[in-house]
Amino acid sequence: GTRLSRAPAPTCLRRLSIVDETPSTASVMGKTSHKYGNQDFLDEDGEAKIAKTRCGYMRVHFKKAREVGHAIKGMSLLKAKWYLEQVLEKKRGVPMKRFTGGCGRHAVGKLESAPGNCVAFPVKATKLFLDLLSNVQANAEEASKGLDASLLEITHVQVNRAPKTRRRTYRAHGRIGKYEGSPCHIEIQVTESGAEVEKAADAAQPRLTAKRAAQLRITAGGGAASA
Repeated sequence: GTRLSRAPAPTCLRRLSIVDETPSTASVMGKTSHKYGNQDFLDEDGEAKIAKTRCGYMRVHFKKAREVGHAIKGMSLLKAKWYLEQVLEKKRGVPMKRFTGGCGRHAVGKLESAPGNCVAFPVKATKLFLDLLSNVQANAEEASKGLDASLLEITHVQVNRAPKTRRRTYRAHGRIGKYEGSPCHIEIQVTESGAEVEKAADAAQPRLTAKRAAQLRITAGGGAASA
């Protein structure tokens, strides 16, 4: 019999060989997570001198959490825990600098760098940050790191909005209104501060401009130099 030649399949039906060209996670992220940046604080043995903690989808208002995180960033770990405990007792306040709508003025605002003495006492956000600071302290003091809690400083605090939680509330005349929450994601990083390095005694003098050098050559009193 006659042998029939099979026509080639259309291009759209041909099997394509797909090659995964996506770079690996390690090459993208590097040694540290991209969200925490690529700064590595290492000791003499090359060990990282940082500790981290994070939480997600926390049912704490994003605006209040942002202000609390901004207030403690740059503090030492132990000082930040003491400060937040003072906030719970209303002896100190959290400065409201970005989200100032509806914020009252309090006398304890004079203790903070709060414009117009606008401070708040966010109890729920403050308790959450106290738990996170206790957690990051435990992470730093574990056997694998062995960092000194008295030398830890909060070098990174980031608060991000999480997807809103959507519920409903019932209004008059058969209407329904939205009833949303504003949760947040929080991450904290602490770094062990090293010993301060003294400035070298033979440091090079800064270079002077021609104008400044001429000013230094003028004798005291101004005007023409006395004979």
